Amino acid sequence: MIALPYPALHASHTGIWIASDDGVRGVSRGEAIRAAADTPMIVMNAPLVGQRLGYADLSGLDILELFAFLRPARFMVPTPKGLATVTGLDVPASDSDIAPFLRTAALRLLEITDGDWPEREGAWAAAQTLARLRWSWGPLLASRLRKPARDEPWLFSRLPEWEESAPRPAPRAISLDADATQRTLTTLVGAAAEPRQGQRDFAAAAAHAFSPRVGRDSPNLVLAEAGTGIGKTLGYLAPASLWSRTAGGAVWVSTYTKALQRQLGHETQRVYPDEAERRARVVTRKGRENYLCLLNLEDALQGGFAGRAAVLAQLVARWAAYTADGDMMGGDLPGWLTTLFRRNGSVALTDRRGECIYAGCPHYRKCFIERAARASADADIVIANHALVMVNAARGRETATRPSRYVFDEGHHLFDAADSMFATALTGQETIELRRWIIGPEAGSRGRRRGLAARLSDVASYDEAGAQAIADAVKAAHGLAAEGWLQRIIEGAPFGPIEALLASVRALTFARAEGPDDAGYGLETELAEPSPELIEAAAHAAEALDALYRPLVVLGKRLEAVLNDAPDWLDGQARARVEGAIASLGWRAESVSAWLALIARVGAPASPDFVDWLAVDRVEGREYDIGLHRRWLDPTRPFAEIVLKPAHGALVTSATLTAGGTWETAEARVGAPHLTGAAARFEAASPFDYAGNAEVIIVTDVKRGDVPALSNAYARLIEAAGGGTLGLFTAIRRLRGVHARIADRLARAGLPLLAQHVDPIDTGTLVDIFRDDPHASLLGTDALRDGVDVPGHSLRMVVMEGVPWPKPTVLHAARRLAGGGSAYDDRIVRARLAQAFGRLIRSRGDRGVFVLLSAATPSRLLDSFPPGVPISRVPLDEAVARVASRLSSRAGLGHEAAPAA
Repeated sequence: MIALPYPALHASHTGIWIASDDGVRGVSRGEAIRAAADTPMIVMNAPLVGQRLGYADLSGLDILELFAFLRPARFMVPTPKGLATVTGLDVPASDSDIAPFLRTAALRLLEITDGDWPEREGAWAAAQTLARLRWSWGPLLASRLRKPARDEPWLFSRLPEWEESAPRPAPRAISLDADATQRTLTTLVGAAAEPRQGQRDFAAAAAHAFSPRVGRDSPNLVLAEAGTGIGKTLGYLAPASLWSRTAGGAVWVSTYTKALQRQLGHETQRVYPDEAERRARVVTRKGRENYLCLLNLEDALQGGFAGRAAVLAQLVARWAAYTADGDMMGGDLPGWLTTLFRRNGSVALTDRRGECIYAGCPHYRKCFIERAARASADADIVIANHALVMVNAARGRETATRPSRYVFDEGHHLFDAADSMFATALTGQETIELRRWIIGPEAGSRGRRRGLAARLSDVASYDEAGAQAIADAVKAAHGLAAEGWLQRIIEGAPFGPIEALLASVRALTFARAEGPDDAGYGLETELAEPSPELIEAAAHAAEALDALYRPLVVLGKRLEAVLNDAPDWLDGQARARVEGAIASLGWRAESVSAWLALIARVGAPASPDFVDWLAVDRVEGREYDIGLHRRWLDPTRPFAEIVLKPAHGALVTSATLTAGGTWETAEARVGAPHLTGAAARFEAASPFDYAGNAEVIIVTDVKRGDVPALSNAYARLIEAAGGGTLGLFTAIRRLRGVHARIADRLARAGLPLLAQHVDPIDTGTLVDIFRDDPHASLLGTDALRDGVDVPGHSLRMVVMEGVPWPKPTVLHAARRLAGGGSAYDDRIVRARLAQAFGRLIRSRGDRGVFVLLSAATPSRLLDSFPPGVPISRVPLDEAVARVASRLSSRAGLGHEAAPAA
């Protein structure tokens, strides 16, 4: 075994240790900082260690970066236990053993280079480049890796190309045979599996969504509430796969969370056990901003990035050669990798600006986004998300392959997804992005950004009217917010009509909304009774936006004319590029049109269909955006019009579809009332014994908003449960306050505490760490309320800081008024409590306690929990004793949960 010349550093809430050839020693924070500044040290997750040391500039040899280089596109939980798993070493017994373990693990990883390993190709060249970039691991790797006998192909020539295929015929109109559906379900669950009547009934009900529709704009809509444990995933995959195979069409299965997308990908192994067939038949789709852009990566590798960002680009290039799909956000790129670089450069590697040049890109035939789009055209099952489904339906380029059958899992989130998708926001951030998209690089800007004129230069040279439209659009775009807009507005010196409008918005919002308790958080006020200054600014802004809208529309029409009367130079690739430009221009013009409609509201009567308001967005006292906002009062109206009506069938399912209300409420939340036909309803209760396996405790003596008391309660409850706790907060400020007070205390008891908005780790990785360690607990906000699936002993208690009342915003006030006042609030709270409780019991063997730290919890809301679950109101002391009593008998950490039902 080779020797490593570097010491290792580990810092936790219980202490700090340095390991070297001379042994292991505990050190103070100051000594650790001095040592790390003087000597390169092996660490695990440098940003996290630096945060614990109070030394944000900590750098060193991060063992996670070494793993990402050697094992690209492979998964590892970024903890000592996870590292032990991938290296075959024993898990360190205590915190003091971790520093020497890191040295041993680093040696074990470096030994991979002694022989051939699957990811060897490209490693030598990458190591040489990384060494020149002064990456800490670069010299070690460069000296160990053998130079290949011949030059290896560059990344962009190694990647496979997608191929065009003939258009897929329209699916046949068939009705599923009931017996065939049940036989398919039996095959998926396995002949040896225990029959579950609820699952069989669910599959039979779901099959109706795949029947031929009988009227235009009247899809077969099935609403199915299936409690946890019914097995709804296989319940709908049975009729979906049978229909796809028989009818020859694609079924789009849409989720709200990336976690369920990953889970669905795993479940399809039952449908297509052969891996090669599954890759052809099942495709996972996300928005284009999730995928690596090869043109952006090439720019980064050729000098567009510097410093640590350049190192990240090299590691991403290593991953790109081995990734299954190029998904940087939730795919096989480790979620922790970009956080090691403090997100420095990762956003610039995706296409978040909407300036894709399609067939004009030299990597078009290798593009991950285009490959996924073409693969989905021929797939049987497309695993997507609600946002992508709505974007594709509203402004997608894939009109010829629009699906006719949908399954919306996590259907209770359709309202929220539609609310975001069909929103309008005329803000500084939005307008400056449009300016950049049209104009391209301006003084002082870097990178590959190209404006309209550069992207469409060949069209401009061919079509005089098109060239004039481009010039007019560029001229008009100079009236949008420009670099430095926010500072100019704060200083009272806005430039141009849009910045003047935003300045008036800011002034009126501060005048009406700022109060003594705002503490630097965002401000908003209704768009009512506007000031004369705002009315005048809106008029000038409308003129500027109209001057921009017109050439965008003209340019789109000119591009369509070029396609219809194609010149000789317009080959297949050029045609695809022009088609892409038409689609991009279309939705940009729609955005400007929506802004014009919103501005027309200033000084005019309110529309009954919309809610409009002014806002200044702030975080911890720092302003970052200003603007006017519009939301549909009922966003399921455009959802039903754009997504549901063109479809032939849709299944909307969830474990909490009616939570907080009735079936009529559930139908209203998914857009069913806007269709001509009635929706079919199905309901199956969970088979789990909630009454015997769970308990709800309402703590009566913790004062609301008292952070010290709240901290004491969380600490004592987590200690009583021995970890395994998901703590949910409604305010980030309180979450951070509680974490700061209890993290050290719990660490000394051997109970790690993870936290959103505190630990420099992405949420998905936090959940992975939490799931992997039954001693750990996780604090989080709403994103974790129903986005966490942790069966078994790792999650045995859920603690909520209080009743999750909706935030009193302008939008909420309008919907509350339209939805029945306090009854509307109650429905929201019931749904949130049901979703949070649903995290607790995920399999038959689970046991758990749900704790609500709110003495003022109204009794009318307690029907949120499953019938029969014991509910008690007790002081904290008794709550702690009950938690210890119920969970102590299951504190054996070797406990294995029963398979999910």
